[in-house]
Amino acid sequence: MERLPLTVLYHGTDQPLPEQRMLQAGPLSLIFEDGSVRYIRLGEREILRRVYVAVRDHNWDIVVPLISDLRIESDDESFHITYEAEHKLREVEFRWRGTIKGDAQGTVTFTMEGKALSTFLRNRIGFCVLHPIEGCAGRPCIIESADDGAAVEGRFPQYISPHQPFTNIRAISHEVVPGISAIVQFAGDIFEMEDQRNWSDASYKTYCTPLSRPFPVEIKQGTIITQSVVLSQSGEIPIQRTKSSARSRVGFTVDKPSSITLPRVGLGVASHVQPLSEREVSRLRQLNLSHLRVELNLAGADYQQSLRRATAEAQALGIRLEIALILSDAGNEELQLLSGVLEGVKPPVGAWLVFHSGEKVTSERWIKLARRYLESYDLAAKIGGGTNRYFTELNRERPVTSLMDFVSYSINPQVHAFDNSTLVENLQSQAETVVSARQFIGDVPLAVGPVTLKARFNPNVNDPALEPTTDQLPDEVDVRQMSLFGAGWTAGSLKYLAESGVHSVTYYETSGWRGVMERETGSPRPNQFRSLPGSVFPLYHVLADFGEFAGGVVVPTKSDEPLKVDGFALYKDGKTRVVLANMTSLTQAVTIQNLGEQLRVRRLNETNAEAAILSPEDFREPSHSSDSPMQSSGSRFEIDLLPFEVLRIDFGG
Repeated sequence: MERLPLTVLYHGTDQPLPEQRMLQAGPLSLIFEDGSVRYIRLGEREILRRVYVAVRDHNWDIVVPLISDLRIESDDESFHITYEAEHKLREVEFRWRGTIKGDAQGTVTFTMEGKALSTFLRNRIGFCVLHPIEGCAGRPCIIESADDGAAVEGRFPQYISPHQPFTNIRAISHEVVPGISAIVQFAGDIFEMEDQRNWSDASYKTYCTPLSRPFPVEIKQGTIITQSVVLSQSGEIPIQRTKSSARSRVGFTVDKPSSITLPRVGLGVASHVQPLSEREVSRLRQLNLSHLRVELNLAGADYQQSLRRATAEAQALGIRLEIALILSDAGNEELQLLSGVLEGVKPPVGAWLVFHSGEKVTSERWIKLARRYLESYDLAAKIGGGTNRYFTELNRERPVTSLMDFVSYSINPQVHAFDNSTLVENLQSQAETVVSARQFIGDVPLAVGPVTLKARFNPNVNDPALEPTTDQLPDEVDVRQMSLFGAGWTAGSLKYLAESGVHSVTYYETSGWRGVMERETGSPRPNQFRSLPGSVFPLYHVLADFGEFAGGVVVPTKSDEPLKVDGFALYKDGKTRVVLANMTSLTQAVTIQNLGEQLRVRRLNETNAEAAILSPEDFREPSHSSDSPMQSSGSRFEIDLLPFEVLRIDFGG
């Protein structure tokens, strides 16, 4: 069998990751990557997370730019970057020239001069500036009005703001360190801010044009669009340049076991509709799953077949179903018909999720109706609601929860950007959604899911989605699903959702390119999704490592640099397990604190990943060569993690 290329094993594709260029603007350090700037810092303090130009069409689809004619001049104190960017997708064709200048005084100027090369509809064209959550959340800022220049005192939201915290912005400033403030000035349009944590992005985004204005807007061929953003500082800027230090080792600290019970973890029924094979069932049973989620549109003609298939698979796995019901206005008749179907199929139901096709968030009337018809089928089955979309909808249309046994919303990290760095950044914000949800649902259990790498559907679509061509993957499929990066991302998601105390999480699907393993027949498009037929994906092993501790408790962990290395820890019956992931394409030296003396260490990386996905049963045997006894030094363990490596450490018990 042909071996997977290393980059495909790393992140699912032969395409190289974008180059990151470290630059300095006087006291500021930053990274230039693929036409945008990331991580602008004053010393160790992050000022801005990212500055970039977004083009979004009438469906809110992101039109990714192609960067060309890139020129960078730099020295130890300043830089000057110019480049061309072209956005092309269906009828959209927009080109602009970008200039980014950083001077020795710490001023960074961004300009874009663009021209529409076709006539198209747009929802947004222009600069987006991201302020980080850490260092900004709950802290004061000053907004300069675009109308009259008046300065208004404000505060970055502590909890996730359902709507724009600031509008009509010409400039925004906030204190970075005592005595030094960062000022961001905008020109070329009217800007406003949204709390991107609503979509599990770890930032506050200032963007144009205000959403209060009608959209989409037709852009005529030949239209010129020019904008600028200027970042400067006020206060006593240190004469001695304090560059952001590059730690030689990443520190990862394991705390003591908490009282937080691990969430129950389930998977979704595969969307490819092929039944599970005996080997797939056997492998899924090793994950120690809590439930299998299936979505039934009761207005559709084929939901009974979906229910029968899900029932058979749940019974084969020895678990219960989480059934998401999509009702229409004929919900009374639909539930009445479903009641009869249930008596014939006899599905093992653990929970009902109730949604309505015309509502973003479940209203109380549908919960009442569902209870009338469903409670008699199985009194132990829980009945909940919420949204089949994002936390945004739940936050903006906060539900009445008195009749709900639990509340649900879904998560995916790619609503606003697709690159690896963004996906890793957004992991921490998954916990933010839980903390903010608690402010209005109280202690009602949270069932988060589905958690997927890409959106299952576009909730903002205006036109029907176009069918992908034979050389394209469907919009809901991400090549990183089958990669080591996908495993690391899953470990990070489990950490933040488990530590935040959610009741349950539903990830991905059982099999196929949106699942935890490839089908026996292989990928339908092997040139684009290059998985191995009959293999599991690396993230399967992360879920298996978590599932083996089902019923245990969370052990909080802390990474010095979570954008590089992060992971979770679990405790059960005197035994502790740590799962740690390198989120980057570089080897990372890591020091892990507070471990036992005698360790069992298992590595999943480029040297053994292919064997681990082709023969997961052998890989998970304690006697496997990848599972080695080691010893810590005074509860301290040092190791170099290879690119995108996932490390498991067991001790105690």
